[in-house]
Amino acid sequence: MSSSIAGFVSQRISRTCLLRPISKAANISSLAVQYSEFGKAQNVLKLVSIDNEASLMNLSADEVLLKHLVAPINPSDLNMIQGVYGIKPSSFPAIGGQEGVAVVEKVGSSVSDLKEGDWVIPHAPGLATWTQRSKAKAAHLLRVSNDIPAPYAATVAVNPCSAYRMLEDFERLRPGDWLVQNGANSMVGQAVIQLARARGIRTLNVIRSDRPDAATTVRLLTNLGGDLVVTDEYLQSRGFQEIARELPPVRLALNCVGGDSAALLARTLAPHGTLVTYGSMAHQPLAVPLDLLARKQLRLRGFWVSQWVQSHSKEERGRMVEELLQLVRAKQLSFFFQLHDLDDFPFALQQALEPFALRKVLLSLAFPDRLAEHDGRPDKDYWVFDTSAV
Repeated sequence: MSSSIAGFVSQRISRTCLLRPISKAANISSLAVQYSEFGKAQNVLKLVSIDNEASLMNLSADEVLLKHLVAPINPSDLNMIQGVYGIKPSSFPAIGGQEGVAVVEKVGSSVSDLKEGDWVIPHAPGLATWTQRSKAKAAHLLRVSNDIPAPYAATVAVNPCSAYRMLEDFERLRPGDWLVQNGANSMVGQAVIQLARARGIRTLNVIRSDRPDAATTVRLLTNLGGDLVVTDEYLQSRGFQEIARELPPVRLALNCVGGDSAALLARTLAPHGTLVTYGSMAHQPLAVPLDLLARKQLRLRGFWVSQWVQSHSKEERGRMVEELLQLVRAKQLSFFFQLHDLDDFPFALQQALEPFALRKVLLSLAFPDRLAEHDGRPDKDYWVFDTSAV
């Protein structure tokens, strides 16, 4: 049975028909995404309203009040919620998220290195970010410039920093040298491609052959600066072996998949090359045959950016972050995002759980009142169309 449906109509939306979970601007109550037990994110996460005005306004001398702006949904966040990550919440209920950007709204009496209006990102672990407001010790925050888009400030601390460190810390690569990586479509992979390109380093990038958008992904990563982009299936082919014979020795391999994919990377490495593992997307043990290890004398290393942060100073991390943000300003480092208001968290989580995504899912935590936006626009800004629906 057909009916006529009007979209983007010029009629006003009745507020009495909608429940708005957002508190009035004058109230410091906030929305947050909480969980009270470990489990799959879609089963244990809840969007709740927290009436925490009294607690937030009672700042210790070394604390600051934060208004959170943007936070990503990272795979590590979901692992933490499952209880299988290297960092766990100190107590339940816990608020999700480990990365994001916030603006300082108020500072404690002894805080001298931050002021109202500064943008900050977490420096110490355990600062939950899937919330609209919180307070934190100033020493646990790192100030960042506010002259870049908030999505970049919100996501610089984990994936781009991981790519930066793996290029810096394991092999002394020079312009013209090659590296190989799997999971090249990930945010770390995209960062590796662009950071390597800025240094004149060439990249061999591997993606899964079962991606339904494999051809599109190959074009995208090539446009970002990837020198060779191939599927893991092609990496095992005679055609690739012929190409590999013409390449200079590959000295660095970056593995975020594990399992047999790691073995494929190891086979591309030159003798005495280094295989760095920073993830296990396949949820399989690292599989590198003994004959490769013995014959090539390969080095196997692990990397976790949180461990690097713990063993280095805030000043060192600040310099690294600023260097990355300078590349953003110069348009030499870019990513693909999709932004969802926090009150639409269930849909945002659904998008984050979708396989083969190329856009990083972000939560807009300081989102405007969409109804007020709608009601404030003149009728001429809207148009009517009719369509049939069954």
